[in-house]
Amino acid sequence: MSSVKKVTLKSSDGEIFQVEETLAMKSQMIKGLIEDDCANNAIPLPNVTSHILSLVIQYCKEHTSSSDSSSSKSNEELKT
Repeated sequence: MSSVKKVTLKSSDGEIFQVEETLAMKSQMIKGLIEDDCANNAIPLPNVTSHILSLVIQYCKEHTSSSDSSSSKSNEELKT
């Protein structure tokens, strides 16, 4: 059983968010920081408030779920 890798994001007002790395990689800026191995500590987001960051995380979660289900649907369509 593999564990899901998480990254820590820190908003401009100091709130900490732990999210799955795959979710965080949806942001090109955060993806670059993760790839540059800057994600050992909390990734600071000085221009993003906790309110906005929570909305962005929610948006990414919803779109990750819908893209997963649409890709499953595409695979089913290919089989027929």
